[in-house]
Amino acid sequence: MLIAEGLVPRPEILATWRPGLGRAGLSGACPDGGDPMLAASGLVKRYGTRPALDGFDLTVAPGEIAGLIGPNGAGKTTFVEIVSGLVRPDAGTVLVGGLDALRSGRAVRRLTGVAPQELALYQTVTVQENLRLFGGLAGLHGRTLDAAISRVLDELALGPVAGKRTAELSGGQRRRVQAATAMVGSPPLLLLDEPTAGADPQTRSALLAAVRARAAAGTAVLYTTHYLPELTELNATLALVRAGRVITRGTQQELTGHRRSLDDLYRSLTVPAPEEDSDAVA
Repeated sequence: MLIAEGLVPRPEILATWRPGLGRAGLSGACPDGGDPMLAASGLVKRYGTRPALDGFDLTVAPGEIAGLIGPNGAGKTTFVEIVSGLVRPDAGTVLVGGLDALRSGRAVRRLTGVAPQELALYQTVTVQENLRLFGGLAGLHGRTLDAAISRVLDELALGPVAGKRTAELSGGQRRRVQAATAMVGSPPLLLLDEPTAGADPQTRSALLAAVRARAAAGTAVLYTTHYLPELTELNATLALVRAGRVITRGTQQELTGHRRSLDDLYRSLTVPAPEEDSDAVA
């Protein structure tokens, strides 16, 4: 059980983690009337006078892969940093597994696996040692930790390099290790920010397969990328972000219809609305 400081996710949240959970639809609300694993409402974050988030709302259900897309500076990474506890918003709320992420940060971190956009690995130790450290931080020990490491090494095709120092790996291998550190604790919420940036086809294929498997088992996944074919492969729902807000939400079919492609939809985000501030960041 995921426990920290005596806090646990509500039983009705835990009950929704089951294979094959259905799609979340436009609102991101869970099927069967359940609660979302991630629920953000009214998030605002400014750096000086520059808005990063300006009324950001998003929910992600257990078993859903939600693709967060938008141009650079739309606020995607800032949102991930807020959910993962690295940045505090100026206003708004974030719930993870029913827990207030701004008040119960330690408990929420036990429910969340994060693969940030910038590589964050210990370069002088081996892949397996990195995973042992991150698994321990997720609350795993002994045989449970050993089994989790073995599983994620297999999932991401990292077995052959498990004993190598991270500094000796290729860029694609490091990307897989970064994703593995987020997955090793089997958290119910995964935040993957550009997880395949600059990755080779082997890395991309292994990572997408692992994400699909985790979602099929009930994990909620927030997946940020500029590489749109990945979202099609993942059958992800979409959250389109511009100027610090989610401007539309739905399945790919709902948002593209039969008259335009996902590329056309993305390009529409790069055309600024007349009222938008050109100083938006992150």
